[in-house]
Amino acid sequence: MGTLAIVVSLLLLMFFAYRGVTVLILAPIMAALAVILSGDVAVLLPAYTQTFMSALGGYVIQFLPIFLLGALFGQLMADSGAAQALARWITDKLGSRHAILTVVLACAALTYGGVSLFVVAFAVYPIATALFRHAGIPKRLIPAAIALGSFTFTMTALPGTPSIQNAIPIPYFGTNVFAAPGLGIIAAVIMLGLGMVWMLARAGRALRAGEGYGEAEEAGQMPEQGDDPAMPLGLAVLPLLLVVGVNALFTYGIFPHMDFSAMSERYADVDPKRVTGLWALIIALATACVVLIALRLKHWANLRDTVNKGVFGFMLPLFNTASEVGYGAVIASLAGFAIIRDAVLDVAPHNPLISEAIAMGTLAGITGSSSGGMSIALATLGNDYLAMAAKTGISPELLHRVAVLASGSMDTLPHSGAIITLLSICRLTHRKSYGDIAAVTILMPVIALITVIALGTMFGSF
Repeated sequence: MGTLAIVVSLLLLMFFAYRGVTVLILAPIMAALAVILSGDVAVLLPAYTQTFMSALGGYVIQFLPIFLLGALFGQLMADSGAAQALARWITDKLGSRHAILTVVLACAALTYGGVSLFVVAFAVYPIATALFRHAGIPKRLIPAAIALGSFTFTMTALPGTPSIQNAIPIPYFGTNVFAAPGLGIIAAVIMLGLGMVWMLARAGRALRAGEGYGEAEEAGQMPEQGDDPAMPLGLAVLPLLLVVGVNALFTYGIFPHMDFSAMSERYADVDPKRVTGLWALIIALATACVVLIALRLKHWANLRDTVNKGVFGFMLPLFNTASEVGYGAVIASLAGFAIIRDAVLDVAPHNPLISEAIAMGTLAGITGSSSGGMSIALATLGNDYLAMAAKTGISPELLHRVAVLASGSMDTLPHSGAIITLLSICRLTHRKSYGDIAAVTILMPVIALITVIALGTMFGSF
């Protein structure tokens, strides 16, 4: 009965999330339902105040700086004109003859530099409409092109990417955002390569059928710039380079040579190996924000409004994910979860990578969120996977990369908030565009994930 209660709760969570109910209210209600159906009514209120809220608060404490600085940096990039300047430069170099590749690379450059997925979608969409119209490529393919550049290899595969998905495993496995760089690059090449093959094939089929762009009522104009339309390319690229460069400097050059013994005396419960990866990312994002503000100090139309908008923008994504973590903590506290946990861990007892991939992908699909699904899975099973990996000789870095790749393989099912928002930005429907989105954000990442698991099993982390 306890296991059935959990399954019913998860299915209802997915159902109502697809209907647009906010997870802020949905997560505690579904957690309470699981407790009631499992027959533990007497612990309903303690499960909320002690388990749900403790897990939610712990997640907020751990990842608030990453969400805050990431949202602020994305807003600064958008309002400074840096995002548009970089997108326009790529457009000028590749042009409408390579419209799909131009859109994908523009999104990839911005997201790998730390710009929010949604900021990128808003910035690149008007450019994409102009390019696709000129090239005669159907508008219905624009969401898939944006998703390929934003939701796949730059979010989960490329080493050093500052995405929250790549940061979440750090405190669980004691890794950093550059974990398993060789395998990450291989996965990125697979996703980008196969994704482009799919997109070009679909565009070619539409061209042969004489479909054209469609929706002629749109003007397809290039977007307006940010506060200063004349932002030089060098200044636009510098903050993106700082995010990756400063992160790498502290990860490999500074923190490994620091003596943390004095810190250990005051914070005995802090393991430097589990937090320095987060510290490096925080320093990198903060540095990029400060430098971007300073470089454009005399060109901001209203710096205060930009900062406020960026800071306010982090709250909903953070608390959405934290609420899902709280839900996962309640589920993990129920007796029925032991059966589910053992079943998942026994999928491939001699290769925890397979079990980990299934757990991350399944929960990401149910919650419609890569960060939410991975957070739930790691909070409930992270220590088990680390112990299994130690017994089988699998490195934490490989666990990290597989976890991140798996979380990004099933997170874009139709009820995903990111997909619903992207289609809204592009003013398209699931019926018209979701098939291509699914191909590039589910099918290709799954192929990349399977490849990484196979290579990691044979050769280890590299």
